[in-house]
Amino acid sequence: MSAAGLNLALNDMDAQAVDSLLANGDAGKGRMTVPYDEAIQLYDEAREAVSRDLRTLGVAADGDAGAERTVERLTGDFARYQEFIGRALESDTRTGGKPDAVENYRTANDLLTQRLLPEARSLVDGTNRQFEDAYEAERSDLGIQVPLLLALGLTVLAVLALLQGYLARRFRRVLTPGLVAATACALLAVFLGSQALTATSEQLRVARRDAFDSVVALSRARAIAYDANADESRYLLDRARRVAQEAAFLGKSQSLYGMTGADLPSYEPRLGETWKAYQEDHEDKRFTGEFRRDLDNITFPGERAAAERTIEAYAAYQRDDRTIRSLVAAGREREAVSFCISWEPGKSNAHFGAWMKARDEVTAINSRAFDAAAADGRDTLTGRLPWAGLPPRRRRPGRPGLRPRLAEFR
Repeated sequence: MSAAGLNLALNDMDAQAVDSLLANGDAGKGRMTVPYDEAIQLYDEAREAVSRDLRTLGVAADGDAGAERTVERLTGDFARYQEFIGRALESDTRTGGKPDAVENYRTANDLLTQRLLPEARSLVDGTNRQFEDAYEAERSDLGIQVPLLLALGLTVLAVLALLQGYLARRFRRVLTPGLVAATACALLAVFLGSQALTATSEQLRVARRDAFDSVVALSRARAIAYDANADESRYLLDRARRVAQEAAFLGKSQSLYGMTGADLPSYEPRLGETWKAYQEDHEDKRFTGEFRRDLDNITFPGERAAAERTIEAYAAYQRDDRTIRSLVAAGREREAVSFCISWEPGKSNAHFGAWMKARDEVTAINSRAFDAAAADGRDTLTGRLPWAGLPPRRRRPGRPGLRPRLAEFR
């Protein structure tokens, strides 16, 4: 089950619907065959992914009234969305049917942006809240257990000391071998126990703050990226809404890599300037957004290099956006469409794919770190405290209640 996956699949499905309308020409006349076939195939795959995720979410929501209502709304709204997309694709098969296709697509897209995506995001946010609640509970438990262990250890040592004193007075034995051994065992138990609990708490922090927080930010950035890529296609398809689509694309770009006062014409040049400044000084604060949050949480080997490759791929994609809008301004719209929706090397979708591949590398690094921190936390308890038997479930970072949350953002 993946609520984050549902969010992505919805955006991908919508983007492929737009690309198919752009590539089809007039009822197939002048069709860009390769982009059209690719868009239809990816559209079907995304639709299947959405349907699969909705079924899984329905099962997972059983017993949670709020989640059940959200999934029910999503399922109903998705059915309506498919109906309007179906009408758009059907209208586009008729000569002169493009205006009707665009109108039906507008209705579908309004449903997507106003209902489907907010509902999907609410499930993603709910998953993250569940993880945060579990994390805080685990850390709180561990914070209590360390002083309790120390208090218990001191009590045992005090009792042993009193007993040794009693035996020394009563039987005139300075040291009792059994009590000496018991005292040594108690000291060792307190030392190993406190060390193990402290290490487990630290591994839990690493798993949540250093690894999982980055995965969440990267998942959020990926969803924004898919939607922004679709905004480019919507801009080309629906001339009546071009101003709105330009604003939407800029807003999403700013949420990814924000720069105060940047507009569409200045965004890409300023991106290059601010990124160069950051590479020279990592404390340079001239940009914000999801990329900045990720860069400020660099922790693991190879993560910085992968994060920087992601931004460099993003910069190439933004240069493509300038090319698309320049072609439109020059009246070369068919060239703009071809450049925008093509997966050929050097074209916009190819650069978008490279950007997503680089982003996935960063996510993989953090996912592996999460798994390693969870495993280290378990090994700390079972390795350093073999005499303790199986630890309570609430003490295990990466326990079944926590680990599935990571899958929501992969």
